[in-house]
Amino acid sequence: MKLSKLVGERLKEVPNGALLKSHIYLIRAGYIKQVSTGIFSMLPPAQKVSQKIQAIIRDEMNKLDGQEVLFPVVMPRELWELSGRYNSIQEELLRFKDRTGHDMLLGMTHEEAAVHMVMNTVKSHEQLPCMIYQIQTKYRDEARPRGGLIRVKEFLMKDAYSFHTTQEDLDFYYKKVYDAYNRIYKRIGLKNFISVRSDSGIMGGKVADEFMLVTDSGEDRLVLCDKCGYKANMEVAEGVKDENDPAEVPEIEEVFTGNAKTIEEVCHFLEIDTKKTAKAVCYVTEDDKLVVAFLRGDYDVNEKKLAKLVKSEIKVADTDKFGLTSGNIGCINLEVPGDAVVLYDTSLEGLEGFVTGANKEDYHLKNVSASRDLEGVTFNDFALVKEGDRCPVCGEKLRLTRGIEIGNIFQLGTKYTKSMGMKVGMPDGTMIEPIMGCYGIGIGRALASVIEEKGDDRGIVWPMTIAPWQVHFCPLRLDDENVNAVSYELYKKMEEAGIEVLFDDRKVSAGVKLTDSELMGMPIRVVISPKTMANGVAEVTMRESHETNFIPLHDLLSELKAIIQDEIDEIEK
Repeated sequence: MKLSKLVGERLKEVPNGALLKSHIYLIRAGYIKQVSTGIFSMLPPAQKVSQKIQAIIRDEMNKLDGQEVLFPVVMPRELWELSGRYNSIQEELLRFKDRTGHDMLLGMTHEEAAVHMVMNTVKSHEQLPCMIYQIQTKYRDEARPRGGLIRVKEFLMKDAYSFHTTQEDLDFYYKKVYDAYNRIYKRIGLKNFISVRSDSGIMGGKVADEFMLVTDSGEDRLVLCDKCGYKANMEVAEGVKDENDPAEVPEIEEVFTGNAKTIEEVCHFLEIDTKKTAKAVCYVTEDDKLVVAFLRGDYDVNEKKLAKLVKSEIKVADTDKFGLTSGNIGCINLEVPGDAVVLYDTSLEGLEGFVTGANKEDYHLKNVSASRDLEGVTFNDFALVKEGDRCPVCGEKLRLTRGIEIGNIFQLGTKYTKSMGMKVGMPDGTMIEPIMGCYGIGIGRALASVIEEKGDDRGIVWPMTIAPWQVHFCPLRLDDENVNAVSYELYKKMEEAGIEVLFDDRKVSAGVKLTDSELMGMPIRVVISPKTMANGVAEVTMRESHETNFIPLHDLLSELKAIIQDEIDEIEK
């Protein structure tokens, strides 16, 4: 490919609003073009990377006996009503009417379509297990798109669905997919990734694992134990909280706190530690029931865990609507509607001599005792793990870090086959609902994540396995007749030898060419100039290591092919 003909342009300026490395470089290097918030066009270089990632994924899915299919992007309301998700998913699902007035939607995931396909073609246990997969465009009406291709509205995704007659068979296959995912991420060049136990969210099911690129630029919070290897997403992470100190506590005393409403304000006013307070956080369920969650003042609510406890999606409540005194809500003498749910986190268990709201304006209570004043209360774990909490497995202190989700796998159970009425016949004549697994990888996010991990202060650094071109050929002084002739001859020979080459045939300065080559990130740069040609050599520089060697022109093709193969072998092994 000649760079002068390549669709796209290289930019010097950092795009407005771009904060992540991948977002900045993909736009500056001419890989993507924003169409709308969270919606991007993929220019030729990005499309080539995407296709190589897809090829690796297809190879691994096919090795698992996966069968590639293609589901529609647009689906009718009725299909999603069968699973119950048409109404349970809120704004993220984009709904619309077709010209006949029929309710339709854009697929953000395809469990329903997968079951619909298989239930009409698979009738017997003899046809199971089976796995179908697709690489398809999806749309999620994301509230807060960010980071270029990291969090978008429209995205390309590989999603796979397996069907099994027994849980044991699903467990066996799930492990095979787990191993395949590890191979996929290594083959696209990632190194600093881990898998963590996660929440299954809108997919349903009980077992879920997320593959995370560990990076400070990630928006997901991870909880890790460096001693025993415990790993979890913050949404499902468990931690052993530090024990509360037992102490004899005097009688409860009401104290004036005036305008002090937040935990920080109350602690400053009373000159106490946040560990000696109980705070209330109020929510409402989908059917508008009040939920009051009490926890120690130095912890925050894990809303995913809380939602599971109350078996409903939740949102922050308007406390005035329920007659509560915001900033002064306490766990003693609390008056709430009869259908309200009041929960206490395990961080309060054994807490003595703490402060809580007095349930009236301007006042709090001190000297509250969990053992004395909360007698008979059941404590549940719904607080977010924080730095310093101990590992639930080995007791070592936990470490918090951040990551980007690059893939996920779920054991869905019979959530969809049961709700949609899919059954298969067994050898004894009985009919069962097949057990499902679900496995997803976002193509664009994988592409961007490679840049987050490997990009440097000069630009993108592509691994050889997914680089849009293997070689960036930068001849200098194309106005020199000899350089011009040799350059075009070398370009032709590289292509004939099967080397993927981007030929910078522009008549621009050496500085522009070299800067653009580093920005675009091809693994190998080849430079020839009047000076190198006088010595009969080409200057060959590796993008990642910046290592430079001078290779005789007559050996250049064979040396390049050897370097390319060595790089691929190093990643593939």
